[in-house]
Amino acid sequence: MKCFKNVSVYVEGEGIKKTSVCFSDKIEKISRCGITGEEIVLPEDAVVVPGFIDQHIHGAGGSDGMDGTVEDISIIANTVASEGTTSFLVTTMTQSKENILKAMQAVKAYRDADKKDGARVVGIHLEGPFIAPAHKGAQPLEYVAKSDIEVFDEYNKASGNAIKIVSLAPETDGAEELIRHLSANKIVASVGHSGAKYADVKKAVDAGACNVTHTYNAQTPLHHREIGVVGSAMLFDELNCELIADTIHVSVPAMQLLVKNKPDDKLTLITDAMRAKGIPDGVSELGGQTVYVKDGEARLADGTLAGSVLRMNRAVQNMVEKVGVPFEKAVNFATLNPAKNLGIDNEVGSIKVGKRADFTVLNSSYDVLLTVRGGEIIYKA
Repeated sequence: MKCFKNVSVYVEGEGIKKTSVCFSDKIEKISRCGITGEEIVLPEDAVVVPGFIDQHIHGAGGSDGMDGTVEDISIIANTVASEGTTSFLVTTMTQSKENILKAMQAVKAYRDADKKDGARVVGIHLEGPFIAPAHKGAQPLEYVAKSDIEVFDEYNKASGNAIKIVSLAPETDGAEELIRHLSANKIVASVGHSGAKYADVKKAVDAGACNVTHTYNAQTPLHHREIGVVGSAMLFDELNCELIADTIHVSVPAMQLLVKNKPDDKLTLITDAMRAKGIPDGVSELGGQTVYVKDGEARLADGTLAGSVLRMNRAVQNMVEKVGVPFEKAVNFATLNPAKNLGIDNEVGSIKVGKRADFTVLNSSYDVLLTVRGGEIIYKA
């Protein structure tokens, strides 16, 4: 048994309070008195929050989920632990069927190995290939494909039924049928890389779509005569909105607008990070395309943004210090909200007795001092 004694803790339903937390692999007790166990000593300015959950991340530490090996997934898992992430979805991209199947099989092998180091792989976010060519962003055009239930089922079977989110363009052929199929199987259908109009998004929501992929990016903007994906994302409370809060993909006023227009539990911070996160600036790669990383920006040769190198602790910091969101709400955006969106909030996403002992310890500068997954320290500064 381990414990944090008399420290600042963000306790579910109670806010930040001075208390003690006793835990094994799960949280056993939250109390000011009667706590016994191996004490983990923290500095005075430390605050214990739930472990971050990143539902959209392609890579880190020089590795990518599309590399299709257990070793590369392990590198990503250990790299993101340093930013306080304890759970994540390995995110794929539009590629050949062969390469996507290879990525699916690697995730299955990694999860079957039940590795305890690094962040936990909760499953897969299948981003593409079922997207709109005109809104492909940094996804390679030659592999864009129409929505197909049989193809999706083949991918999901290869993954060991690990796919949790599918990003797709709802206006394309076969999309509505796939959304209904996903919804029936409790898989999140996400509107993304799309030229959809309001009517298309409404049909998608009616069919069961419940998420928007990196809101504002690679989708139709808000216009006063056609509100597109962005306007629909704000209008439909059913839609959970992903947000890359790096101030590069989305401006601060645009982030403030989204926060103002979404229910508190329907905004989720993501990093959408690619393999260059956690390594020095320079030339990198995404889906066979050359990416140039400089000063926190990752772009293709034509200037197209190619994912990010954002760290989740800095995303939370940006929401507080630049967007003006209260600290507890910003933490929820990176913890409880994605847990609810993925249907795993009974296990993770907040500090509550009975949930997994997944913690991130931050100092007053938002640096990660400690990351704990299932009661075990997976990162220490």
